[in-house]
Amino acid sequence: MFSTLRRSFNIGINSIFWRKSKAGPSAQFPSLQYSNCNMSKTALIILAPGAEEMEFTIAADVLRRAGIAVTVAGLNGPDPVKCSRDIVILPDTSLETAVAQKYDVVVLPGGLGGSKAMADSQIVGELLRAQEGDGRFIAAICAAPTALAAHGIACGKTLTSYPAMKKQLEDKYSYVDDKNVVQDGNLITSRGPGTAYDFALKISEQLVGAEKVQEVAKGMLLTYS
Repeated sequence: MFSTLRRSFNIGINSIFWRKSKAGPSAQFPSLQYSNCNMSKTALIILAPGAEEMEFTIAADVLRRAGIAVTVAGLNGPDPVKCSRDIVILPDTSLETAVAQKYDVVVLPGGLGGSKAMADSQIVGELLRAQEGDGRFIAAICAAPTALAAHGIACGKTLTSYPAMKKQLEDKYSYVDDKNVVQDGNLITSRGPGTAYDFALKISEQLVGAEKVQEVAKGMLLTYS
């Protein structure tokens, strides 16, 4: 029998608490909780069932490295969310609760299932329309720009997406094939898992500036320009 272990670590601005439960059918996976300190810029990342794990995780990680207070909101509630490759992630809160606040950026990870769920969600549509109306940033990657189209967000702007989504978007937007990240005003879009670091760094640059982003990129051994 394994005894319950509780460890706390301090890593930079984030406090991580790791708990391992007793072994058995009800055993829990280790969970990560982050407490944000001294952060003035805010981001909301929507986590829907079927989301692309890499795009979600890289966005959340990079934005937090940049000193941005990130809230992860489960589309259907605060319970663990199974993503596209069966990785289960625990949100900070529900989207229903999270929308009571305003955020400097709302981030939509891709993944076919997650993008469709966001496209079909009334609360996502209301959130995005309010975000657009306030002139705040909206960022979407991979298949997630189709959720923007479904809710009539940023129509006529320039964007990109996962290549297979092009036909669903080119009638409503000026579509770009040859750039990994496209910014048009307060809209930031990107193409897929392999472009997720550039996507997250671009978002961070708009919120905290180029100098901080270069520091973050250097710490991850990435080149960002």
